[in-house]
Amino acid sequence: MNELFQYLNSIYPLSESLQQQLTISLKTITIPRKGFLLKKGQVCKNICFVEKGLFRCFYIKDDKEISSWFMKEGDVIISVESYFKQKPSYESIQALEDCQVLCVGYDALQSIYHSYPEFNYIARVLTERYYCLSEQRLFSLRMQRASERYHHLMNHFPEIIQRVPSTFIASYLGITLETLSRIKHVI
Repeated sequence: MNELFQYLNSIYPLSESLQQQLTISLKTITIPRKGFLLKKGQVCKNICFVEKGLFRCFYIKDDKEISSWFMKEGDVIISVESYFKQKPSYESIQALEDCQVLCVGYDALQSIYHSYPEFNYIARVLTERYYCLSEQRLFSLRMQRASERYHHLMNHFPEIIQRVPSTFIASYLGITLETLSRIKHVI
């Protein structure tokens, strides 16, 4: 929990009472490798902070799993549309390693927003950060060649290259495993 509090305090100082409320509201969940934090069709009821491990977010298209995100230690993880609209998710979140997360439920978080207005600032900053990452991802898929997408991933998120199976990286980059293999061979 210390890592989460350090992370949140780096955005905006947490009051003692807010820290106490978060401590009460946060639940630790352990998910084994290949286990699911969320399955397609479930409603995302929690927003989580990854303390340990690595997750992938994916959806199914034409009977193929398409990886859309990878989340590791220090990342906040949710199924965005499912969480904010409290509707069934079209995506799944699966552990690629043994994982531990700190989660706060939707209703508890809404109560924290209401009782601690300063936490709204933290939430806004986090939303901005992840929205920018989402925009960068969309730009990459629309405007960059496959080799450029791989180089960006390698330069900005090298731990993903090291920790994620090539099959998932290829689907994340929107390319075949064969194309990924050719790109790696050139490097």
